[in-house]
Parts: sequence; structure tokens; C-alpha cells
Amino acid sequence: MFPEYRDLISKLKTLDAHFAKLFERHNELDQRIRNLEEGIETGDDVTIETLKKQKLKLKDELYLMLRKAAA
Repeated sequence: MFPEYRDLISKLKTLDAHFAKLFERHNELDQRIRNLEEGIETGDDVTIETLKKQKLKLKDELYLMLRKAAA
């Protein structure tokens, strides 16, 4: 996610607890979605779509934080 901000992501994960929490939550959602899609966990399509929307919202928020920090 956001390879152009790789160094900044590493920096913010150590310096900004809120960013680190959001980043971790995004990764948790990503893993859960993969598990559901691969049948490792059980869930329906509505659950998967809800999780995807949550993940996208976090991604947007993280991106805004990265752009602000890079400015």
C-alpha cells in the first residue's frame, strides 16, 4: 500500500500512535477479508463487503495523513 510513501509510513508508524493504530487496523481488515474470501473463516458476502468498505475508509484516511505529513 502506497509504495511511494514507504519511508514516511515507517516513520509515522513509530512517531504517530494514531497513524500506527489505523495502519494496523487496515492490515487486520485486509487479513480478515482474505481469510473470508479463501474460506478460512466463515462469512457471507454482506460481511465481506462491509469489511471492504471499512478498509477503504481507513485507506483514505491514511492517505490523507500521508499527504499532509509529506507536505
